[in-house]
Amino acid sequence: MRMNKKVAIVTGGASGFGAGIVRKFAAEGAQTIIGDLNIDLAKELAGELGDNVSAVETNVADDQSVASMVEATLKTFGQIDILVNNAGTTHLPAPLDEISEQDFDKVFAVNCKSVFLTAKHIVPHMKKQSAGAILNVASTAAVSPRPRLSWYNASKGWMNNATKGMAIELAPNGIRVNAINPVAGETPLLKTFMGEDTPEVRAKFLSTIPLGRFSTPEDMANAAVYLCSDEASMVTGVCMEIDGGRCI
Repeated sequence: MRMNKKVAIVTGGASGFGAGIVRKFAAEGAQTIIGDLNIDLAKELAGELGDNVSAVETNVADDQSVASMVEATLKTFGQIDILVNNAGTTHLPAPLDEISEQDFDKVFAVNCKSVFLTAKHIVPHMKKQSAGAILNVASTAAVSPRPRLSWYNASKGWMNNATKGMAIELAPNGIRVNAINPVAGETPLLKTFMGEDTPEVRAKFLSTIPLGRFSTPEDMANAAVYLCSDEASMVTGVCMEIDGGRCI
């Protein structure tokens, strides 16, 4: 019960790493809002986990949608202690000069603008409490970029830099900001990262991970609970690699 009496928002929490984080938060006693575009999947997960988990249809790249998510959280649970910016997207692997402007705009809206919008609407509440924890889900792509994913790499590099900038500015307000950098995992985005999902492509990906396996939602959840709980009360501005040694 490390998160007992805490209220958390997890964007993109209906599937993949986000769903793993939501499950772990619920097990640790947090009241949790799943903010996700896939409201049916979000409601299904919330229904499975009980009254302490609720789903809100959210487009993290839209100002009014984020504002509505925050309003719904305060109406349901009365406060916001933890924010996990997990929602993310990528473009298909391709040469950097062949990525469409539409794909570029989508990647930066979902991966970067979302962090700005959630901060705009949630940080003021955390400042009033003089406490809060924000966790940004970035990527090993921010530290050791893969070719043909250039603009996705750049968006996650932005996220890590934003994490450090937010951490140093918000520390006097009692708000901690950290990030996790996962390697590819069994999530809905895996096929998009790889371009195609074949045994050969999987083997090639796995060969770059010294521990020899993909990340799991449980791996991300365990790190998220630590960084967002009071156990990490002296930890801020950290971008933790959870990657099986990929970035060594």
